[in-house]
Amino acid sequence: MIRKVKSIACAVLLSITATVATAQEKVTYLFPAPDFLPAFAPFKIAQAKGYYKDAGLDVTFQIGKGGADVAKQVAVGNVDLGGGIGDTPIIVRANGLPVRSVAMLGTKALTQINIRKDSGVETIADLKGKSIGVLSFQDTTYYNLLAVLADAGLSKSDVDIQALGPGGIIKLMISGDIQAMSGVPEWAGAIRGAGIEVTTIPIMDIFPAFAQSILASDDTIAERPEMVAAFIEATTRAFHDVINDPEGSAVAYVAAVPQHEGKEKIMEGVMRAYIDLIYGTDLENFSKFDPERLQKVQDFYLANEIIKTAVPIEDTYTTQFVGE
Repeated sequence: MIRKVKSIACAVLLSITATVATAQEKVTYLFPAPDFLPAFAPFKIAQAKGYYKDAGLDVTFQIGKGGADVAKQVAVGNVDLGGGIGDTPIIVRANGLPVRSVAMLGTKALTQINIRKDSGVETIADLKGKSIGVLSFQDTTYYNLLAVLADAGLSKSDVDIQALGPGGIIKLMISGDIQAMSGVPEWAGAIRGAGIEVTTIPIMDIFPAFAQSILASDDTIAERPEMVAAFIEATTRAFHDVINDPEGSAVAYVAAVPQHEGKEKIMEGVMRAYIDLIYGTDLENFSKFDPERLQKVQDFYLANEIIKTAVPIEDTYTTQFVGE
């Protein structure tokens, strides 16, 4: 009799376990660049700490070929969600891709202008005639650079802009073949690590650029709102962890990403730079959108022919998951 009871108990336990496993909703998230980059550290932390599992999600990360590719894959339904910049929908919806941002991942801009201190450049206007690196010519690093140059009365023809990819930017900044770059904190950190002093100019001081955002298609938002909400909650929970405890988060991140083994202090420094330059510490408004800021960016993109058609700003984002 005891054996029979135990057998029944085991069967019930196995049934419950199977049900829990089945309850995990599968979600595919597409990064615009390699997922071991510190820019995506909070996602890796959320996965390692079980935040997605706690939210009922079984998340698989994949790597895309830049923001435009991510937006396309999200729009056509090849992936459930993806990573972009807050202004990505301004560009892609004008091209007929029904994608919008569902949550911001920071209150400031993802990119900054970094200038070699030995270049003689002290202001943006001094960049005239200089060589500047960007990730690509279809990337926010390039668009934001154009805005910064315009503010100083310069155009793209006044400087030598080179699309180099992250490795190329770091290499040529170190060698001195380019004097400045539009990029993210870890690139500047790598350059400083090579003994090159750089001056960082936050783009937010000049142009209302944006941090990363989570992208979803109109269909996904309408058909799977609970999944979108759960993913946002789990992801922002990890971003808040980084903001509240960069030291502990760096340890958790390195443990989750073997490529960074032994670099806990370096990653802590990168995370602190992200907090200062990109995330901010306003947790209440961390994920929210600023329509006026979005409109200013679209106006600039339209005036400078980065886009040919304007779209209603309210179509580029939704407050359904993060509030007003």
